[in-house]
Amino acid sequence: MTSLTTRYEFTLPRGYVDPQGRLHRVGVMRLATARDELEPLRDPGISGPDDPRLTILVLARVVERLGELELVTSMEIEGLFAADLAYLQDFYGAINFG
Repeated sequence: MTSLTTRYEFTLPRGYVDPQGRLHRVGVMRLATARDELEPLRDPGISGPDDPRLTILVLARVVERLGELELVTSMEIEGLFAADLAYLQDFYGAINFG
């Protein structure tokens, strides 16, 4: 029987700075499901599959932990530095699509 890895640890290049000034760099992302990619398309604020905000919503669904934060929402993803957002987009592609 082969086991499938479904959760992957990552380290952001810069890190998320929360409202209290704490830095969060190490996190966990899980593999995406079809629902993770489809549900955000139902959001009334999303204009379609090319909407840049779609990426934010998908990442908020699959990033399970970031530093001491056990709940990562679109607010935290939107608060990332551009380099960290790009890193997570690349990481998402690597673990989900090879």
